[in-house]
Amino acid sequence: MKPDMFSQPVTILVGLGFPAEIRGVTDAYRHLAEWPASLRDTAHSVALKACQAALHAEIEAETARGLFVAFAEKHDLLAPETLAIAASRMRGDRDPHVQ
Repeated sequence: MKPDMFSQPVTILVGLGFPAEIRGVTDAYRHLAEWPASLRDTAHSVALKACQAALHAEIEAETARGLFVAFAEKHDLLAPETLAIAASRMRGDRDPHVQ
């Protein structure tokens, strides 16, 4: 796996609610860079800086992923399945896909 790839993609809703898979730091950075300037906030800034740092190998891709997920949650972008997985991890449930 390439160092900028996420262990699991983040599925967000774009446009008129179409799902898009964010598979790595580059995808997340691209999405954040295209985010409208009028909607940018602290969560956006933190996630964007984390993606930049991950692209320069200053932090792990998974750290950037976590901050991107936080940004996506704040802006109600996470696809419903992604929300369920995130909630189960917060509760400490085991991922049924991982042996």
